Amino acid sequence: MAVTDTDATERVEPEPVATADPSLSPVVDHATLHHMHTPVPEVIHHRAPASAPAPAPIDHAERGTPGVKLAKISKTGDRVFRTMAITSGLVIVLLVLFVGVFLLALALPSLRADQDNFLTSRSWTVVGNELRFGIAGLLWTTVLTSLLAMAIAVPVSIGVALCLTQYLHKRASGPVSFVVDLLAAVPSIIFGLWGLIVLGPFLARAAEWLISKIGWIPLFSRNVDPKGSVFVASVVLAIMMLPIVTAISRDVFAQTPRDHIEAALALGATRWEVIRTAVLPYGRSGVISASMLGLGRALGETIAVMIILTTPPPGGPFTPSIFAGGETFASKIANNASQFDSPSKTGAFIAAGLVLFLVTFAVNAMARVIADRGGAKS
Repeated sequence: MAVTDTDATERVEPEPVATADPSLSPVVDHATLHHMHTPVPEVIHHRAPASAPAPAPIDHAERGTPGVKLAKISKTGDRVFRTMAITSGLVIVLLVLFVGVFLLALALPSLRADQDNFLTSRSWTVVGNELRFGIAGLLWTTVLTSLLAMAIAVPVSIGVALCLTQYLHKRASGPVSFVVDLLAAVPSIIFGLWGLIVLGPFLARAAEWLISKIGWIPLFSRNVDPKGSVFVASVVLAIMMLPIVTAISRDVFAQTPRDHIEAALALGATRWEVIRTAVLPYGRSGVISASMLGLGRALGETIAVMIILTTPPPGGPFTPSIFAGGETFASKIANNASQFDSPSKTGAFIAAGLVLFLVTFAVNAMARVIADRGGAKS
């Protein structure tokens, strides 16, 4: 009997699939999964290409195109400006020296011919060839009026500057500052007439009250009509100094660092404590400079003082009272301008002008030193 291929081949029956037991975990072939998915990416190393040679510089001349040309830096303007600045400074110094030498050269002949002590005498006689003059009375009146005006103007100016910068709103401080600055534009003769006609009679009552209370003090003793006294002239000079001192002090106070003010406020300081600890120390040097500048204005004022002050009779007794009359250097020269008819008489008045020049120069120099020390401390 023939055997067929079917019979010869053994039939393999498929194994029955085991039923999954839900209580058992499935068996996972990790080897198979490893070949199917690799979680770590395969790193392929590429060979870096060889560096290309640097391009040859382009010759613009051969290509016919112009290259970039740098502008030439010229120092001509700097040299011209530096020369002008140095020249201006030298001109100012030479101008001051020229004024001093001019006054000294014209005053020396009269000073040599003076028959009295120029520094201690109060007489002033320049008639013909007789020269007897001294500056003691002129110096006292000039210094007294200026210091009294400064004592009145500086506290008021500082108060106005603090009010404008620390208390008032900007909308209100602008118009007030404009009005204060306008005082500097009023002519001196207007201040003089106003002081003689309006302010003098108004201050007469205050003068009488001071004389009745503290008249036993020589500085406040009765001497002449208070309407034309040093007291009235000093008040007018204080009003004339007010815009100068206020403007400079206001600008200095406005530049106080905001960090200083906010730091003081953060520590619980009041407005006055902020001003006392931050604003005033920062502006000390500026206030001193402003005060000395106003003092220089008071020392050299002529027309207003000449109109207000009552000229004492020649040879009268000396009195240090602020309610007395007198003459300053400037008013003395202005009152006697008609006597400049000879070199000897002119030299006497120029000698007085020389002393005023030296006093003003010394005051400004002292103010410079004080301002520098105040700025260093603050």
